[in-house]
Amino acid sequence: MPRNRLFDVFNYVVITAVALICTLPMLLILIVSFTEEKVIQNNGYQFFPETFSFDAYNLLLFGNTPLYQSYFISIVVTVLGTAVAVVITGMAGYTISTRHLKYRNQLAVFFFITMVFNPGIVPWYLVSTGMGLQNTIWALIIPTLLFNPFNLFLVRNYMKEIPDSLTEAARIDGANDIYIAFRIFFPLSLPVLATITLFYGIAYWNNWFNAIMLVDKANLYPLQYLLFKLNSEISMIQQMQSMMDVSTSAVLPSESVKMATAILTIGPIVLFYPFLQKYFIKGLLIGSVKG
Repeated sequence: MPRNRLFDVFNYVVITAVALICTLPMLLILIVSFTEEKVIQNNGYQFFPETFSFDAYNLLLFGNTPLYQSYFISIVVTVLGTAVAVVITGMAGYTISTRHLKYRNQLAVFFFITMVFNPGIVPWYLVSTGMGLQNTIWALIIPTLLFNPFNLFLVRNYMKEIPDSLTEAARIDGANDIYIAFRIFFPLSLPVLATITLFYGIAYWNNWFNAIMLVDKANLYPLQYLLFKLNSEISMIQQMQSMMDVSTSAVLPSESVKMATAILTIGPIVLFYPFLQKYFIKGLLIGSVKG
């Protein structure tokens, strides 16, 4: 008994130390985002800076930037895109996991090939523009909407473990595939569906490539692209100031803005993850090893 208790204490100490190590970089980013730019330039990143400043957040939150509009666009795109992508992936996973489908293994191989071979940017751009997605909110949703094959196989492997007796009983009662999928398979597959929900949600929230390629209107910029564009403009202004030998007192808060950008963009994901954590771990482990 004492030996087991000693082992538990050792585990708690190690886990606490690892948790602190993982937390320190995030804490440093938060502190630097409130640090005066001159202090960062002179002393680098510090946990205990000499002077604090709200310049970065004043620029991002109260400056002449459509930050709140971009936040709204990102939320709409993430929620809508994730919901539809999860439904499509779940239906595809159900299709290739059901044993009565004749060519389900061939379909699985077809989807697997797309994980290995990527057609490239040019076909992607031609298809997206050919669909008339440019300068519409759908340009931020549809190009990323097609399910990820990795997520598909997680769902397929999980659903393959659902007993056939449930499907057979439902078919005897006259249920069709839509009813079976949404009323039986989806509720029983909640852990793996929550897992891919997190995957899709992060992918949509962090996506800025679609905006660069397909969106020119400022009112449609997602949050990630707006902040990327803002950071690029600040860096360009600083280079011009350096070339013109402008006093450092006029330098914009470049480094602190980068850190503030990280805080503003990662916030929703950090708040969203705890609600899906238990499903995420269970769904990822079961969906990846079974099958």
